[in-house]
Amino acid sequence: MKGITKRWVLNSFGVILIILTVLILAFSLVVRGFYYNGILQTLSGRSSELANIISDADAFTDTAREYVENFPDKERMELMAIDGKGHPFITSTGFTPDQNQSMPDYQSAIASSDHFADWHGRLSSGENVMALTRVITDRSGNPVGAIRYVVSLEAADRKIFIAISAVCLVGILVMFFIFISSTYFLRSIVRPVREIGDTAKRIAQGDFNARIDKFYDDEIGDLCDTINYMAGELGTADKMKNDFISSVSHELRTPLTAIKGWAETMQLDNFQDEKTMRKGMGIIIKETERLNCIVEEVLDFSRIQQDRMVLIMDRIDILAELDESIYMQKERAASENKNIIYEEPDMLPPIIGDRNRLRQVFINIIDNALKYSSSGGEVTVNVEQIDMNVVITIADHGCGIPAKDLPKVKQKFYKANQTVRGSGIGLAVADEIVRLHGGTLEIDSTENVGTTVTVTIPITVEKLPEETEEL
Repeated sequence: MKGITKRWVLNSFGVILIILTVLILAFSLVVRGFYYNGILQTLSGRSSELANIISDADAFTDTAREYVENFPDKERMELMAIDGKGHPFITSTGFTPDQNQSMPDYQSAIASSDHFADWHGRLSSGENVMALTRVITDRSGNPVGAIRYVVSLEAADRKIFIAISAVCLVGILVMFFIFISSTYFLRSIVRPVREIGDTAKRIAQGDFNARIDKFYDDEIGDLCDTINYMAGELGTADKMKNDFISSVSHELRTPLTAIKGWAETMQLDNFQDEKTMRKGMGIIIKETERLNCIVEEVLDFSRIQQDRMVLIMDRIDILAELDESIYMQKERAASENKNIIYEEPDMLPPIIGDRNRLRQVFINIIDNALKYSSSGGEVTVNVEQIDMNVVITIADHGCGIPAKDLPKVKQKFYKANQTVRGSGIGLAVADEIVRLHGGTLEIDSTENVGTTVTVTIPITVEKLPEETEEL
């Protein structure tokens, strides 16, 4: 009895129990009132006939005695004649009247202006009765006697008890069926919730293959689907993270191995070849730059994740940055028997941007284009102004990206091709840099045909703060 079940018992079931109890009590009062009022009306009706039967107050004793002796409903009620001093002198039972029996209704009738009163309670014998007394008066209004009707309430009480018992039984059956149906309903909630909790714990402990069986097609079922989807996404993210760590480790190990190998070679005592030394130093410098690029890429990604990426904005010539990026990649393209085709336009409007970050974007995209192109392949770079935007298109005719991987290539850690070097965060960083410039980075690719990356940067339409101050 804890959790949802306990709250339901204390709240819903408790409220229903209170409501049923109140209804049963109200019903009991209504039934009791119905029977007792019916008996009282009967007694009142019989007493009203005394005005016609006992018309002569002087002959009250004889008339009352005759009325009691000939009373037709002796089996249903007891009739008692009382003299002017308040002493019963005859009853319809034929027994001598009990002079010590209290008669509250008679006392009330004597004191009442209409000489009429009723009472119900228990006799000295313990019997539950209802009594009604009507006082007979002479012409001066002085009481000369009274007729008292007494009815046992035992039969009525039995009927009332049966009616109330039947209602209580119905209430118990209602509570039983409510309890059974509610227990089934609660189990339909508590069981999936417990399984959801257990599965969530397994997911929290790293078991991303854990899944919840969907019991019902409702909100609980939707929650199960959501948690199963979450587990799948966490599993995918965890795999991508592990692949990223493996990829970065490999990317770091390769240049470190080259640096360490050439450093150990040049450290040998008999190493005197100046040409080989220059070659080794060149490789060390190149691999060090490569290491630096990897580290900077990871740092940039960390800054993006923490919203700490800061751009140094200035009015720049985007053609100059693109031209420098292409120049930096041309030697590598030539060494890999690949060609970069680029026809620089005459002039483009300036843009406001971070020259180093935009150059990083261009280098990353061109690097990917060369990386996924085969020997003898071409990478085409095109720049044009479309409306108020500078649009840079970089296309290759390499292996392309499968359709299932295309929507995910800009996600962190995602690599569509695990056989090619790379950390899997370059495009994520590039996309964020372009977004911070107010532009877009779009990728269109067909497997075994090629890939086209389109970078759109808005053209400057306002002056920088420094220029405004100079004016």
